[in-house]
Amino acid sequence: MAEVISVVNPATETLIKEIPVDDGAAIASKVKRARAAQPAWAATPLSERIEAIKNFRNLLVEQADSLAATLTAETGKPITQAKNEILGTPLRIDFFIETVAKVITPQQVYQEPWQAMPGTGDLEEVIAYEPLGVIANISAWNYPYFVGANVFIPALLTGNAVVYKPSEIATMTGLAIASLLHKAGIPPDIFTPIIGTGLAGATLLKQPIDGVFFTGSYPTGQSIATAVAPKLIKLQLELGGKDPAYVCNDVDVPSVAAGLADGAFYNNGQSCCAVERIYVHTDSYEPFIEKFVQTVQGFKLGDPTHPETYLGPLSRKPQVSILKQQLQDAIAKGAQLLCGGQPLDRPGWYLDPTVLTDVPPEMPVMREETLGPVLGIQRVSDDAEAVALMNDTAYGLTAAVYSSKRERAVKILEQVSSGSAYWNCCDRVSPRLPWTGRGQSGIGSTLSTLGISTFLQPRGWHLKKC
Repeated sequence: MAEVISVVNPATETLIKEIPVDDGAAIASKVKRARAAQPAWAATPLSERIEAIKNFRNLLVEQADSLAATLTAETGKPITQAKNEILGTPLRIDFFIETVAKVITPQQVYQEPWQAMPGTGDLEEVIAYEPLGVIANISAWNYPYFVGANVFIPALLTGNAVVYKPSEIATMTGLAIASLLHKAGIPPDIFTPIIGTGLAGATLLKQPIDGVFFTGSYPTGQSIATAVAPKLIKLQLELGGKDPAYVCNDVDVPSVAAGLADGAFYNNGQSCCAVERIYVHTDSYEPFIEKFVQTVQGFKLGDPTHPETYLGPLSRKPQVSILKQQLQDAIAKGAQLLCGGQPLDRPGWYLDPTVLTDVPPEMPVMREETLGPVLGIQRVSDDAEAVALMNDTAYGLTAAVYSSKRERAVKILEQVSSGSAYWNCCDRVSPRLPWTGRGQSGIGSTLSTLGISTFLQPRGWHLKKC
């Protein structure tokens, strides 16, 4: 019997469907066909590639309701948030469409006039850009449209073929994305999905590919880096975070508390850039805690298909146990449980939103990636202590500071090592800015012009007229 992926609804624990996986021979065949098809796609006029991506963009909008229902069914993402993700993706696509021509246009960097070298003719130096070739895109389950489109849209626009492995937790969504791209005009061999678990991903890495773009955990990213190192190919890793926020003593506490609660618990905290640690100046601490807990307790947890639901189930069953272990460890070591942390008498992989205080930095809940609805808050005496604690991590994805004074916030953030810095906001991604990490948060950048050029390899042209 062929191996299958069993797609289970995390809200009901019922089987949705079984999907056959690709074996080694199928994966090798798909990569081979992608390799054969890629030169013709690279030679396709940019205007035609853009037109196909525009068609895909429009299909996302037209089919947002059905696509959101699929995403909610297999990941447990609340239906309103699922639809927000799908309808937010076209904004990123628009940026790539509007920007790609500028990035791929050859640049003349030097021209020597004839008079400078009599009898030898003009000399011109040009930097040109060519696609990498065949890209392995190993994508994520928590934001399959956002993080997937960050890779496959600019890769396709710049003339690459993409072999796309969706997360096994979002397999149906991955197949839906592939179907829409093909319907939009992307040739099947230029965007081809590979279905399977981590074993399929490992098999893909052994194929003759020209770049690997992975979104996921640090341990898996480390394994991928080790596996592809001998190939000497482009490697980009978008990994996890332990994202801190600092609340200064000069803010409007109620609005900041409400905003940070959303930044911590949106999508059940299952985001690499979700706020996972909050440090609050002692002068603002008590009122902040009161408003923060009040906001969290007002979040509606329940059936993810209901539009008013804010928190659905976790997407992965094993994560429930991991979060409970972090919680139990923290309480055993003296942390105070302010809300949540109770078992739920219902089917599904649920955990109610949990807030802890008195959580020193050595606790796993303040050091290890949580990726779920559990958050620690710690009091600090001044900005210097906040900076030290914000930097006390192996990760470096985002950091936020809330202050009424821009100069103060910028000064603090300049001392914190992170790929993204937020003043009076958090958990925000812009297509115009690079999405990049430091330390165990990864290497390379998606989004911005850097997220387009990363799919290109330069060629230096020395052009001399006889």
